[in-house]
Amino acid sequence: MAIKRFLKLYVIIISLLCVPLLGTIKTASGTEVLENQNDWNTWATIDHSVSDVNSENHKILLASGNVESHSKVSTPSSPGKVETGGVVAETLEDFLELAKYGKAIHVMAMLMVGFGFLMVFVRKYGYGAVTATYIAVSIVIPYYMFLKTLDIFGEPAELKMDRLIVAEFCAASILIAMGAFLGRLKMSQYIIMALMFVPSYMMNEWIMLDNGMGIIPKGQLIDTGGSIVIHQFGAYFGLGVIVRMTTSEDFRKKIESDKLSNQFSMLGSMFLWIFWPSFCAAPAEVSRMPTAAINTILSLCGATVATYIASTMIRKKIAIEDMANAALAGGVAIGSACAHTTPKLSLALGFVAGILSVIGFSLIQPRVQKALKGIDTCGVHNLHGMPGILGGLAAIFIAENVVPGLQIKGVFITFIVAWITGLAAGTVVSLFGYRKDSYNDAVEFIVEEHH
Repeated sequence: MAIKRFLKLYVIIISLLCVPLLGTIKTASGTEVLENQNDWNTWATIDHSVSDVNSENHKILLASGNVESHSKVSTPSSPGKVETGGVVAETLEDFLELAKYGKAIHVMAMLMVGFGFLMVFVRKYGYGAVTATYIAVSIVIPYYMFLKTLDIFGEPAELKMDRLIVAEFCAASILIAMGAFLGRLKMSQYIIMALMFVPSYMMNEWIMLDNGMGIIPKGQLIDTGGSIVIHQFGAYFGLGVIVRMTTSEDFRKKIESDKLSNQFSMLGSMFLWIFWPSFCAAPAEVSRMPTAAINTILSLCGATVATYIASTMIRKKIAIEDMANAALAGGVAIGSACAHTTPKLSLALGFVAGILSVIGFSLIQPRVQKALKGIDTCGVHNLHGMPGILGGLAAIFIAENVVPGLQIKGVFITFIVAWITGLAAGTVVSLFGYRKDSYNDAVEFIVEEHH
């Protein structure tokens, strides 16, 4: 009960900070959105009919506020007859749960191997990067799933694969945020940050996907693969934190990398690239999963080619940090519209996202860091922030049945909530002090000496 009261108090405080800003936002299109419109692009709502038996809908709902999986079966009962409808429905449910398990494991590979190794490019902070990844994921997933059993953010959710998948999405978002302040927190501070991040993320997810506070009608935000809810939120939460968690000494210290650390980073990048189609397809409707996966792959291809071209043109030679990061921007940008657009548009969007990301790493990042007086260690603004906004807004033009005003509102509100909660979290964590020697494993780890 104490935890629940604390979380509700936290939500109330953040809401008081956010609501005055949110109240000024009007739906740009002026279109009245009805609650009973086709809910065809929330994280997923799937209705299956089993024609061979007299069953009603077998409904799988993968959404932020209400995750459920149940069957309604009605069969005539008479003496001497065996009712098979329930068995078929239960078998179908088990099959779908098994299919989701495969995607959940793919996402887990992205979290542990993909994100973990992508961040080991910092030469002297490899142990810290992978350990922080381990700890953050191990805290966020059970913490998110526990909070889903309460009625703080929407209705309580059953313990199903859907709930694990959305918990993994939350873990992905905090790993994105961690990239901004990587190497400048004590390991214990990563734990504090994770505990503060989850309710912040869940509040925004509730607003975006489950009609929280009555701001966006449920199912009307087009964000299947999380360009807005996952990537944009994580990036700007992290940028909010670095405003409070960057010292003047950090600006004087160079973030060093070498050939070996960059090669490991490329390994992480390739893991993310390989499994990203599962990340985007997991929350899509079953009938749209192939479309989401193919569009994601094509967008990643477009971003990879664009990264090579842009890096060569801007830097005169290929920068391996561009290849490790900007090549993934297509996966970020296509997230919103992945299940509702065409292959050609996906390829084009990925190409644009790759160019935007390289420009971010090479030209925009120094200006952003100077303006914020904070260091973005992994450049999350360039890989997740700008491409996330691009993907959220691009859905207006490349996806079907989009309400432009709601899409713009979703992008804007997510930015505000992420920024305010990030600043708040950074302020709290700063009370526990700063690392004296940033980006150095030797401060907290037993490090082998090589002679």
